Amino acid sequence: MSQYFHSVTLDKSLCKGCTNCIKRCPTEAIRVTGGKSHIIEERCIDCGECIRTCANHAKSALVDGFDRLSEFDYRIALPPPAFFGLWKPQSEIPVACARLLSLGFDEVFEVAVAADVVAQATRLLVKDRNRPKPYISSACPAVIRLMQVRFPSLLPNLIPLEAPIEIAATLAKEEALARTGMPADRIGAFFLSPCPAKVTAIKQPVGRMRSNIDAALSISEVYGAIARMPASKAKPVTIRGTPSGIGWGGAGGEADATGIKAAVSVAGIHSVIQVLDEIERGRIHDIQYIEAQACVGGCLGGCLVSQNPFISKVRLVAAAETYGARQPAVPPIEVGRLLRSSKLSFDHPIEPRPVMKLDPDLARALVMMRDLEKTLETLPGLDCGACGSPSCRALAEDIVRGNALKTDCIFLLRERVRELAEEMVDLARKVPPSMGQQAAGPSGSAEVGKRAQDETGGGGRDDSR
Repeated sequence: MSQYFHSVTLDKSLCKGCTNCIKRCPTEAIRVTGGKSHIIEERCIDCGECIRTCANHAKSALVDGFDRLSEFDYRIALPPPAFFGLWKPQSEIPVACARLLSLGFDEVFEVAVAADVVAQATRLLVKDRNRPKPYISSACPAVIRLMQVRFPSLLPNLIPLEAPIEIAATLAKEEALARTGMPADRIGAFFLSPCPAKVTAIKQPVGRMRSNIDAALSISEVYGAIARMPASKAKPVTIRGTPSGIGWGGAGGEADATGIKAAVSVAGIHSVIQVLDEIERGRIHDIQYIEAQACVGGCLGGCLVSQNPFISKVRLVAAAETYGARQPAVPPIEVGRLLRSSKLSFDHPIEPRPVMKLDPDLARALVMMRDLEKTLETLPGLDCGACGSPSCRALAEDIVRGNALKTDCIFLLRERVRELAEEMVDLARKVPPSMGQQAAGPSGSAEVGKRAQDETGGGGRDDSR
């Protein structure tokens, strides 16, 4: 059984080996060999970049289906703040929330309520002078996994708070238990996921032993199911999230909700990498908090969201202003109590993934690193991806690991073919005299003839006539 669960899956029958995906993967987790791509499981962070870039739709996200609802007696829908950006705020949002109940849910609990809680707790934690700064948001699971793989030294900078989706599931189940009296195992929490990273965080969480969420549905599938429903007079659902909580769905909303002045919002996995690299190099000193989201546009830009994130952002802002509650559902005094009781914190340490090590044995790893650098010097440095590795350095690493050859590089292959061709021509010109002029062939006939003239003084005769 695999050590890792991944929502991002590959259908090799659809893969054309085009190499587009390998150049977009932020952790160099994809290779193309034999005309098909494959994913290095320990490096994949389920960010969904390969899903976006694959023109052949060979990459997709594995999610739960609506059939999972039948496993529970009481079913809670957990729509994220991004859900509000999918609808026209003037008329469709109350209807959409009500129609979630028509899909088979018994209750709707907005993740925006938990986002308010996390924002309040973040304001309190940032005041701690004993932790390394800047704090880095822990809301995006793809960013956490990115740090595990590429920036393990920055893991202490992660703010020690659960993501809003986990806190929402906890609060929703506690309320349902108190209200219904049902056994805890008969109450199911269903998250409407905008991205594969959150699906993976539910199936194989980081920072906790087990997720409070029981299943993850694709937000685009839920949207489609609601949009196809006939008009009805369903009872409107009261929106409990505040404008700042709802605003978490778009890039910058999280930083705005915390109210921290020295905060930076960065969205898009490659932009996140640039900022984390700056922090790791010690070049950022005046920032207290980093909102880091893997998708451009925040959760509105998740690859399981079917709408344009820029249009959705306008709708999200309007929805927050129109329907947002004036006061948070969980008051500050309660947030302080939850924070002190560690109910908002990780219950399991977040460890690095040692995937960049060349070998467990240090001496062997040093030898391989020396060979890697020497091999890299022989490569063109173009990072074209034609070899099936995302960069020349990645190819050099694959070579020293024994997973690739130097001639996988088309430039080195071309040079080698040229050298072999020249050697063949040179050999053809050195045919032994005993083989005769005809055996020498066209390329060797001139030299053989010249040799015969030299040996006979120019008076040789043709015995073949």
